[in-house]
Amino acid sequence: MTILRPLGSSDLEVFPLALGGNVFGWTADRDQSFAVLDAYAAAGGNFIDTADAYTFWVPGNKGGESETVLGQWMAARGNRDDVVVATKVGALPEYKGLSASTIKAAAEESLRRLGTDYIDLYYTHYDDPSVPVEEFITALDELVRSGKVRAIAASNITAERLQESLDFSDREGLVRYVALQPHYNLVSRDTYEGPLQEIASRSGLAAVPYFGLASGFLTGKYRPGTEVESARAEKAGEYLATERGRRVLAALDEVAKAHDAEVATVALAWLAARPTVAAPIASARTLEQLPALLAVADLELTGAELAALTAASA
Repeated sequence: MTILRPLGSSDLEVFPLALGGNVFGWTADRDQSFAVLDAYAAAGGNFIDTADAYTFWVPGNKGGESETVLGQWMAARGNRDDVVVATKVGALPEYKGLSASTIKAAAEESLRRLGTDYIDLYYTHYDDPSVPVEEFITALDELVRSGKVRAIAASNITAERLQESLDFSDREGLVRYVALQPHYNLVSRDTYEGPLQEIASRSGLAAVPYFGLASGFLTGKYRPGTEVESARAEKAGEYLATERGRRVLAALDEVAKAHDAEVATVALAWLAARPTVAAPIASARTLEQLPALLAVADLELTGAELAALTAASA
């Protein structure tokens, strides 16, 4: 039985791998998405990450597709109370930015698509420097007080704005961020490590990193001389072209061999063991991709292995 992890100072407890919903209604159709969601839940998974903006950039889509698929799945399975639903506001063109009116209107639309009357974790998807923190924190506080949102979190925010938001919440006795969703993995450490991580640590925030597998590079399927057919192959190839990327792959191979584990599992286990991290996010388009992700819940790396991976990725 996998032990759930506390999400910051909230009363939410989550599986150590958040299932990314960015593929639902895009590269995974409804049936594929249901199959992946079923398998994730069967393994004890309870933490699903989506956004109102997923996937407006796909021709023929307008946004909200991922939330809709997730909502249909929860309705079909009757398991809403067993799922920690994380969604986001601020990036969908129709509801862009963080004005109070945008947040409130977008939340209603997300609730409708998800087929629920509450969102467990509501992220500000991107900071909106044109809106004072007082305005969006107050709007989020109203959503929490009305019971429509249980806890709030931030993604893509600077250390300065994060601290300003927390200070305002504390000063006014309003709801405060409990989690942070940074871009963070073995080959991208600079965005999070430093001021953001220090604030998270000091303020009791949980990190829920996205791009935990670096656009698929940290699955180990991208190697010199191999061609992978994927929408993300170009980005993954950029990592392969760097000395750091090749060094990280070599270290991952060694640790994976010692545990008879997949490279992806080891990469996520390193992330899950980092200070402040509650659960990395990874998405699976097919059932075949899921076991390597789920295995992070049971893989414990030694101090020496963690140190070797950290050194290789420096």
